[in-house]
Amino acid sequence: MDGTLWVVRFRLCGLHVKFIMPQARANGGYFRRTFDRAAVSRDARGRSRRRLAAILFAGYGRLFPGDEAESFAGATLVLSEIIKPQVLKSGGNIIRWTGDGVLIEFESVVEAVYCAAALREAVERFNQAVLPERQVVLRVGINLDDILIEDDDIFGDGVNIAARLEALAEPGSVYVSEIVRDRVTGKVELTFEDLGLHNLKNISKPVRIFRLGGQVLKQSALRAAAGGPATPASLDFDDRRAIAILPFVNFSSDPEQEFFADGITEDIISMLAGWRAFPVIARASTFNYTGQTVDIKKVKQELGARYVVEGSVRKSGGRVRVTAQLIQTDTGHHIMAERYDRDLTDLFELQDEITRAIAGAIEPELLKFERERIAERPQHSEDAYEFYQRGLWHHYRHTKAENIEAQAYFRRALEIDPQYPQALAALSIAVCNAGYLAWVEEAETNYAEAYELAQRAVALDGRYPAAHFALALVCAWTGRFDRSAAEYQEAVNLNPSYAAAYVMLGSTFTYRGQPEEGVALVEKGIRLSPTDPRLFMWLPPLAAAHYQLRNYAQSIEIGRRSWALNRSWPIGLTYVVAALAEIGQIDEARAALADLKTLDPNLSLVQATLQRLYRDQGGIDHLLEGLRKAGYQ
Repeated sequence: MDGTLWVVRFRLCGLHVKFIMPQARANGGYFRRTFDRAAVSRDARGRSRRRLAAILFAGYGRLFPGDEAESFAGATLVLSEIIKPQVLKSGGNIIRWTGDGVLIEFESVVEAVYCAAALREAVERFNQAVLPERQVVLRVGINLDDILIEDDDIFGDGVNIAARLEALAEPGSVYVSEIVRDRVTGKVELTFEDLGLHNLKNISKPVRIFRLGGQVLKQSALRAAAGGPATPASLDFDDRRAIAILPFVNFSSDPEQEFFADGITEDIISMLAGWRAFPVIARASTFNYTGQTVDIKKVKQELGARYVVEGSVRKSGGRVRVTAQLIQTDTGHHIMAERYDRDLTDLFELQDEITRAIAGAIEPELLKFERERIAERPQHSEDAYEFYQRGLWHHYRHTKAENIEAQAYFRRALEIDPQYPQALAALSIAVCNAGYLAWVEEAETNYAEAYELAQRAVALDGRYPAAHFALALVCAWTGRFDRSAAEYQEAVNLNPSYAAAYVMLGSTFTYRGQPEEGVALVEKGIRLSPTDPRLFMWLPPLAAAHYQLRNYAQSIEIGRRSWALNRSWPIGLTYVVAALAEIGQIDEARAALADLKTLDPNLSLVQATLQRLYRDQGGIDHLLEGLRKAGYQ
């Protein structure tokens, strides 16, 4: 065994827990497997046991968005220097650390509450002793309930409720359930404020919540205590692209829609933060605008945000309408405005569906607007981010000449900042594209460089979805098929609105002889971003899947749509040629083949696709049969 990592993720009440086990190296990399909670329960049925315990969930992070590596280092410091010593002193047991949160079990609920109060004070002292940009925020949720114990982990609603309370908590505050408040009353010299009943996600009954008395640390108080700036606008975002998601407004008479609106807001914040491409203003800052009439330019001034997302929820009978707008703060220009009408059935599933749709619509529009904003202005600095955005502008032109320009800009960005995962991932994709589109003489050299660049990007930021996407792409073209599918899946896990990753994951299913699954995944990606500028690239995998399913008319229509969107992208035309021939329209098939050969004279791209991507020999034979009927030799 020589050190490859197996990463096993369990989906537990919204918490992703990662166990890393050394295993034998296979295919030059590591595997990922996803298990659901039910499967674990069935496997461990004979070993499960229960007991009553106090559960404390503490979440923490940087007060201001900043460098990801520094943020991780800061979180590690909080865990090692503040949380661990206090937990040991209080008799608690740390069950798991999730990167920006820690789950702790106590036998005594009194000790759990005292520990939370001590942690709050310790973080306050820490913030008074460091620079503003290094300050941290802490939120704590505590619950007392029956827990399920399996091996070294704990599960159940007792854990879930503690996590939900932490998510609701304000910065610097401790939220506890009613049973906790009742058990410690008269036993601790602390007060509690009744916040009323709340419906918590995936919890069947409302929970009455109490806030531990004492100062609730607002961000303004933290900055004042540290002598820091009045607003985060003075922090250095390098005039970049920070985005603020304002609380969605409930226009319904139903007060329960307040929770739905807040849930959508919080989930969009989480999803957009997962991109790693844009600083996302923290929930604690944006929720200060709840119930206010908001001046967008004031948000820019107070939060330092270049972009704002605002929206509303309106319920009428059994239907709900959600609107969302993406706005440029300095001009008030609406970059995107969408409306989503749905039947009001399962509230949590509906929240997830709408959140993913909104995040999926925002991403391509925002990225496109940002790169065009920079490309339109004269270059005014030797800045890695500006070079990266200019590179993207050329990359999305999808020609050989523009690919060369894009690579040059990405390399200039990396000369300034070699530890820039966005530029590394983008360069990897551009270099790989040049290889498989036959824009270079030695494709293997490109694949080798693209693979190394993508691995560096993943190593620098393992939670950056585009880094895994880049690695998946080059793995597909170098025969690492299982690794490719796993990396596309990881990109989707990290960003459930990652439309391109769904499309490419779908293509891997088609290439290995599962076109039904391919259709479903590609269509899901397109639904997430139906006006995406990359649509001409996403339609060919859908045409391929329908061709393999013998849906020739659909394959022809979809392939022609791709060709109409970009006459320089020939891949969709391949399936138009073969499908026309299969239905006997030979003259039209030969005319389409002539168009295909103007861009790919020797059909080298077709050959590369068959040789490198297809694992299903039946699929290869089927495509070749159609092409030969059209006159391909």
